[in-house]
Formats: sequence, C-alpha cells, structure tokens
Amino acid sequence: MSKTKSENRETWKTIFLFLSLLTSLSSIAYYAILRLNPSSIYVGALMFSPALASFMTLKIRKRPILSLPWRLKELKYLKLSYITPIFYVSIAYVLIWLLGFGDLLNSEIILDWSQELGIDRMNQTLVIIVMIFLLLTVGVIKNLGSTLGEEIGWRGFLIFELRKVMSFKALAIVSGIIWAIWHFPIINLMYGRGENLLFHMGAFTIMIIGVSVILAYYTFKSNSLWPAALYHSVHNICIQKICSPLTISNDKTTFWIDEYGFMIPIITTIFAVYFWRKAEKENI
Repeated sequence: MSKTKSENRETWKTIFLFLSLLTSLSSIAYYAILRLNPSSIYVGALMFSPALASFMTLKIRKRPILSLPWRLKELKYLKLSYITPIFYVSIAYVLIWLLGFGDLLNSEIILDWSQELGIDRMNQTLVIIVMIFLLLTVGVIKNLGSTLGEEIGWRGFLIFELRKVMSFKALAIVSGIIWAIWHFPIINLMYGRGENLLFHMGAFTIMIIGVSVILAYYTFKSNSLWPAALYHSVHNICIQKICSPLTISNDKTTFWIDEYGFMIPIITTIFAVYFWRKAEKENI
C-alpha cells in the first residue's frame, strides 16, 4: 500500500511539473500573441508548448522521450480518427443550415477559392469539390504539424499520467478542462470583453470536454498519439476552413456556429456519451 501511495505521489509531482512548465511556456507565447502581434509564428509556438513541456518534464524526471506512445500498430484507429470529426461537424452544420442559424453558400468564399484554385467561379460545384478535397488531404497534412505539437502533450503525455491516478471518466473530464482553460486567452482575444464572452467560453469548454472523451478513447485503444493528432487536424480544418467559411451569418449565427457556438458542443456531447459508454464496456 505504501508503495502505491509513493507511486501516486510521484505521478502527481510529474503532472504538476508538466502543468507548471506548460503554464510558463504558454505564457511567453501568449504574451507575444496578445501584446506584440498575433502572427502565425507565435500561434505555432503556443501550439508546440504542450509538446515542449512534456519533453522537459520527461528530461527532468529522467525518462526517455521515446517512452511516449509514438508507434501506431493499427491503422483502423487512424481511419476512425479521420472520419469521426468529419461526421459530427457535418451533422452540426447541416442542422445549422436547416434550422436557419446560418445559410449556404457564401459567395465571397467561393470567389476566393476560385481565384486560389484558378478555376472559373461559374463552375461553383467544381470549385467547392476541389477545394474541400484539397483541404481534407493537403490541408490536414499541413495542419498536422501544429496539432501534433498539442497532442504530444495532451494525449501523448498528460492523459497517460492521469490514467495512473484516475479513472477513464475522470481523466477525460480533467484533461478536457485543462485543455479548455489553456485556450481561454485566445477566446478572450477573439471576443474581447463583450457580453457574450462567457457564453463562448462555456460552449467551447463543453465541446472540448466532449472531444477529450473521444480522443482519450482512441488514444488508449491505439496506444498511440497519432490518431489524436490526425483527429485534431481534421476537426480544425472541417470547422475553420470549410464549414464556417461556407456559412452566411445572420443575427443568430454567433450563438450556434463554430467551436464557440452551441451546435457543435451539443453534437460532440452526444458522441462523447457514446464513447464514454463504449470505454466503460471495454473496461478502458
């Protein structure tokens, strides 16, 4: 029993060390984003801070970086991690469009896409098909570098440490809350001190916790951080580069669209309940 208590104590020390390093590293990146210029290079530094914090923690704790779950034995979970965010984002935005919380199609984005692709805007269907295909392939791969920086820390390191002292349900929620809070300065930058700031933070937190359940499931089933990195990239591309740009806003849109509106949190919560029960049945 004393050995177990000792091991738990060491695990908590490791977790708090990681969170302390993460806070320090992220604060530097956030200072640059909020005070200097929110350029992509500073955002990239922020997204890599969870990975760097995990590397530093492992070094201090005298554990090899190779102890992280780098390997991927089953491609099945990579495929599922690609399909799942496409599925729930599609459901969310179809509901947004059908319920009148936003409309299709944004002609301005179609024009931008046609110019970028060099395809006549009159071939609207072709422009949409080609751009979506490229975003879901080339775009996902390109974005993978950024999401990998986060997922090395969140799913590659943190949830495996939390698993030593928590149940699956607890670690999914705790890691989700930490992940959400880490994003709060960005949300504050986006929405300022507006009256809807708390709403957007709340909606985002609900979504992140739901996604954390799904990602924890895929990570533990595959024993690899790669499905989470791919999932994260596809999630971002589907929302930020495809569905939100294609949507024409109205007076209700801000409360329902994107990661900071309420539709995606509702759908991801439904998905999370499914994976929550699945993890329980499979004794994860």
